[in-house]
Amino acid sequence: MSALLARLVASRLFWPIVMLLVLFTINLIAFPGFFAVTLRDGHLFGSLIDILRNGAPTLIIAVGMTLVIATRGIDLSVGAVAAISGAVACSIILGSPEPANPATVAVAVTVALIISLVLGMWNGFLVAVLGIQPIIATLILMTAGRGVAMLITEGQIITVNSPPFKALGSGFWFGIPIAVIIAAVVFGIAALVTRRTALGMFIESVGINPEASRQAGVRARGLLFVVYTFSALCAAIAGLILTANTAAADANNTGLFIELDAILAVVIGGTSLAGGRYSLVGTLVGALVIQTLVTTVYTVGIPPIATMVFKAAVVTIVCLLQSPTTTEALSGFRRRLALRAGKGVAAS
Repeated sequence: MSALLARLVASRLFWPIVMLLVLFTINLIAFPGFFAVTLRDGHLFGSLIDILRNGAPTLIIAVGMTLVIATRGIDLSVGAVAAISGAVACSIILGSPEPANPATVAVAVTVALIISLVLGMWNGFLVAVLGIQPIIATLILMTAGRGVAMLITEGQIITVNSPPFKALGSGFWFGIPIAVIIAAVVFGIAALVTRRTALGMFIESVGINPEASRQAGVRARGLLFVVYTFSALCAAIAGLILTANTAAADANNTGLFIELDAILAVVIGGTSLAGGRYSLVGTLVGALVIQTLVTTVYTVGIPPIATMVFKAAVVTIVCLLQSPTTTEALSGFRRRLALRAGKGVAAS
């Protein structure tokens, strides 16, 4: 039994799951109907559904961020790419004579995704070909991207009246929020491709030792192109969901600070910023922790202005519990307990 408990505590997912359960408990105490899920007009509603729907954009971006971080990189431009994606889509829909036509929405979404792929390739080019540090390379687009989004929207908040587009953010399919379905598809594809093929192993090898990977025949440059392009694609999808949810493109606020939430979700999930081994399941748990934390702030009655402080405190606690020093201290404590138990058995 003690050996099983030791393995559970040593797992990278143990403390994030504990924190998630603690947040659930706090919400349940403050709001007894927290776990209630109702079916109205064929749609699922409830606090848990809200957490899943509102956390979908963060999860989508965090999936792409996980692969980037696994290669020893970082992508600070995802928020700007999300803003550009939403601005492009809304501009095309607004300029169309038939904004409610699904074909118009399909064209707008396709163009937005294509532009995001180009932006991701640009980040990949700066990192893989020019050898610029990832934090600097993506900071360039992070800074310029908001300006590009402002140019697209001409400094205005573009509002569109398009039910098919709005459905991306607030619609339902078979009772489940479409945003949740999209997030599940992105997560499933990423997990399938990286864990059922050699791609995941190549990503980890580049993160652990790029030079050894290159000598082993792994094409690190092409791999970096792929992960940064995928990260931008995830950011564009999240940006479309965020924009569709409000039916408006706000270049200043769409995806603002979402790159920080994505990085926090990845770190909480146990993926090291030093690269190498990663966990998509851990990222999923981390994204749920982040969104549940935001929900807890409103449920408990903490002022919204203190949200960032409260979030930082919880994330700090989780990271401290996951730190090597804490792990080593817990291992030493377990060894001492086992030694005392052995001496007690011998004495008897």
